[in-house]
Amino acid sequence: MRLIKLTPYAAKGGCACKIGPHILDAVLKSVQFPTNDHVLTAMGGVEDAGVYVLNEEVGLVQTVDFFTPVVDDPYTFGRIAAANSLSDVYAMGGRPLTALNIVGFPVPLVEAGALTDVLKGAMATLEEAGVVVLGGHSIENETPIFGLAVTGQVQPNKVWRNRGARVGDALVLTKALGTGIMSTALKGDLFPEGTQAAMASMSMLNKLACEVAKNFTVHACTDITGFSLMGHGSEMASGSDVSLEIDTTALPLFPHVVEAAEMGLVPAATYGNRKAITAVSGLVELESVWSDICFDPQTSGGLLLAVPLSEAEELVKSLHQAGVHAAKQIGKVVARGDFDVYVR
Repeated sequence: MRLIKLTPYAAKGGCACKIGPHILDAVLKSVQFPTNDHVLTAMGGVEDAGVYVLNEEVGLVQTVDFFTPVVDDPYTFGRIAAANSLSDVYAMGGRPLTALNIVGFPVPLVEAGALTDVLKGAMATLEEAGVVVLGGHSIENETPIFGLAVTGQVQPNKVWRNRGARVGDALVLTKALGTGIMSTALKGDLFPEGTQAAMASMSMLNKLACEVAKNFTVHACTDITGFSLMGHGSEMASGSDVSLEIDTTALPLFPHVVEAAEMGLVPAATYGNRKAITAVSGLVELESVWSDICFDPQTSGGLLLAVPLSEAEELVKSLHQAGVHAAKQIGKVVARGDFDVYVR
């Protein structure tokens, strides 16, 4: 059986294939989306998932995510895509329950067994998460795509939002940064230690991070994906009417991310993120490599949590004890300034 490599089929992989936030925002502003009084969060804001309230105790969390291959191995791609699709439910403080497969694949890859392996990888991740699969839909497509539509459950008065961060809060990030850079390095067979670490991280569910954080006071939460740490941080800051201060010396990074970025192994979406977000972000006296890292589109990234400073150290300790070893306090929430996010 010949070795199947998926990344040659996609110019942009993982969350780097997203439409840029500045382009998407212009589209969404022109469309009126139906809603009613049961909708707690929806298209009108920048929350990670929609919440539809059934009653005082039960809200449905709904999200959908799919993308092109970010790694060569089909099984690993399936695991990463599933973990990424579930992440938005965890970012809302919810528990995923069911999933539907979304598939677009070239028939020759299907016949070669690649789609079978993608599905096997995804099912392994869903089983780990305790999520059942109810069905799906597939089309023939020249570029492979895979993802899931996910429904979860959350108590309406305990929903985490990406707005609500308070001045004085600490910022805790639960996964390392650099998946876009390392995915680019992977295509050139460079920095194997870093690429392996990135693949392991992208395959890791945010389930444990969510469960641990529920024991603490979470004022705001989002997951860091295609719009980068700067983009999703900007959304949290703007929605909370505060600014965020990020300390580059505290950022958790995969091995060799800095070296890879210095070599120019930066996905094209990084420049799109920078174009969309630079006007509301401030990188203070930093080398350009840190701009590449902070604007790097993440795939299946970690949770960014705004919690009281008094709880931050214990939260990080608890995350480490639970196996979320990359978790670190990376900055703080400050009074609103000229920019949404300051990086120092």
